[in-house]
Amino acid sequence: MRFDFTGLGESEGDFADTNFSSNVQDLICAANKLAEDYEAPKLLIGHSLGGAAVIFAGKQIASIQAIATVGAPSSPDHVQHIFQSSIEEIKKNDVAEVNIGGQSFSIKKQFIDDLTSKNMAATLKELRMPLLVMHSPQDTTVGIENAGEIYQAAMHPKSFISLDGADHLLSNKDDSRYVGNVIAEWASRYLDLPESEDLRAEKQVAVRIGNEGYTTEIMAGKHALQADEPKSVGGNNFGPTPYDLLLASIGACTAMTLRMYADRKKWDLTEVVVHLQHSKEHAVDCNNCTTNSGKIDQIERVIHLKGDLDEPQSKRLLEIADKCPVHKTLHNEVNVLTTLHD
Repeated sequence: MRFDFTGLGESEGDFADTNFSSNVQDLICAANKLAEDYEAPKLLIGHSLGGAAVIFAGKQIASIQAIATVGAPSSPDHVQHIFQSSIEEIKKNDVAEVNIGGQSFSIKKQFIDDLTSKNMAATLKELRMPLLVMHSPQDTTVGIENAGEIYQAAMHPKSFISLDGADHLLSNKDDSRYVGNVIAEWASRYLDLPESEDLRAEKQVAVRIGNEGYTTEIMAGKHALQADEPKSVGGNNFGPTPYDLLLASIGACTAMTLRMYADRKKWDLTEVVVHLQHSKEHAVDCNNCTTNSGKIDQIERVIHLKGDLDEPQSKRLLEIADKCPVHKTLHNEVNVLTTLHD
């Protein structure tokens, strides 16, 4: 579960009406809601001030087995320097507008007072659970020295990863993906995760579904995929639907077929983009159908070609699209032979 604190990101409310303690309480409430509706959380990940919050909250959530912080301050009140120019205004008017990472929001005096009352070092010594500290040496919002102080105060097992070159907000997607991948691998050592037997394809493709919703594992050779249904029909929306995968198969086959043909002809085809849509149409409304009763499946395929192609070449490629093997399979008679495994 991912969420932003009140008034930040996509969360409603007014950040000015919160303080650090209420942010920690929000984490605890979110954990309780997960435990009530799904499963108790085992890992907490916090960014920036949220990194400090997960340390305080983790101590109060019994199910938590590991904590990871990204760009976190070593003490909540260390973030005061971010809005230092507004401290006097906050003290005078009880509120001030501050800007962090390009985002403006209000801070009240009670927020500052609450920050100064927290003892991070003491909390870290009492935490007694695996902790991963991630921080960039180039972080100009929360300095790298904060990571050192967190690491020194924490008890083992603890780990530190330097995010060299990253900014505080991890605005480069490569940096954020790296953080996610590292946390996932690190946490796997500490979390008590249920073991499941790896799905192996005895034939070309293997598919497996359990008894919790429609989320489905797919193993195509050595390639793992996942299918699902939208939440509107009871799925988790963790992957494409079976019809989405069918369209993806046609689209991929079309693009590959055009690529192969253009390469063989040495034509200047630099890119192919295929858009597809599946629908059920009344047969009486179909001009190219062999039946006029009931509904028929219709797939709309729109192909975008990029490159230095003349009109005859483009028309020929459009014709070749229909030569795609998957396309031809759908037009042929297909027999699906089904048996029960012994």
